[in-house]
Amino acid sequence: INRCMFHRHAQRETNVRDSIKREAILGTSPCLDHCLEHIAAAARSNVSILILGETGTGKELFANAIHENSPRAAQNFIVVDCTNIPQTLAESLLFGHERGSFTGAGESREGLFKQADGGTIFLDEIGDLDFEVQKSLLRVLQERKFRPLSSKKEIISDFRLVAATNRN
Repeated sequence: INRCMFHRHAQRETNVRDSIKREAILGTSPCLDHCLEHIAAAARSNVSILILGETGTGKELFANAIHENSPRAAQNFIVVDCTNIPQTLAESLLFGHERGSFTGAGESREGLFKQADGGTIFLDEIGDLDFEVQKSLLRVLQERKFRPLSSKKEIISDFRLVAATNRN
């Protein structure tokens, strides 16, 4: 029985490691194999994902692996570094804006959530995003609808959310 269980466990680990596209995720270990199993399970589903980990641990690599192994892999993978978004530009960048909605808005722009339609949007270090902007995201994440700045109509976007943070 032990030999059979060992063989089954080894075969399952090999299958997961070999079947996952993981370009820059290098190495082998029981812990990494466990993480790859989570990537495989997450990629098969369409749920929102939160990746937790310290800075520099490869959260973006894991987010990319989830996207690349999902049915959305042929669509856009939009990376948003939330540490570099100023509060004054956040809604315009994320949701888009209409021409003339603010000084310097000479043309309409599509937001990152619209660009992620059909694909995945990765909000890296979402805990660093200004709290007011986090509140604006709530409806977008629940309803998958948003209104670009100065627009009269809402836009629907079929995106998958993967977020990451190093905060509790």
